[in-house]
Amino acid sequence: MHISEKEVEIRYAETDQMGVVYHANYIIWLELGRTKLIEDVGFTYAEMESQGFLSPVTDISIQYKASLRYGQKAIVRTWVEEHGKMRTTYGYEILHEDGTIAAKATSEHVVVKKDSFRPVSLSRIYPEWHAKYEEIKKDPNGVRS
Repeated sequence: MHISEKEVEIRYAETDQMGVVYHANYIIWLELGRTKLIEDVGFTYAEMESQGFLSPVTDISIQYKASLRYGQKAIVRTWVEEHGKMRTTYGYEILHEDGTIAAKATSEHVVVKKDSFRPVSLSRIYPEWHAKYEEIKKDPNGVRS
């Protein structure tokens, strides 16, 4: 299983009046992590879009564990949790610099045609991308490599 890491400097604008990162900003960080994973394995989401396809979020789940604050750095760890014919689920951990888990998350995505929003199989339009995800996805027994 391949795990990408993306460091994020927490900006003042990302915090609330208590100085804690506002919960919606974690969703933006998930996108940063997903984009980094895709690039790490040799592809780009921008290229997919230029070919007339999108990959919208169909489900997202975040569990907040320990607050992050302005001035700290967060590390977003991202991997392919599950990958099938029509859906990809990404797994995430957002960590403090010391490795403490700040949040855990998953996001589920499908690929659709940009003009019609009709679902398409990643294996049909990008067989190499599909094969790479099959290679790097999490072991079904939950074992991390």
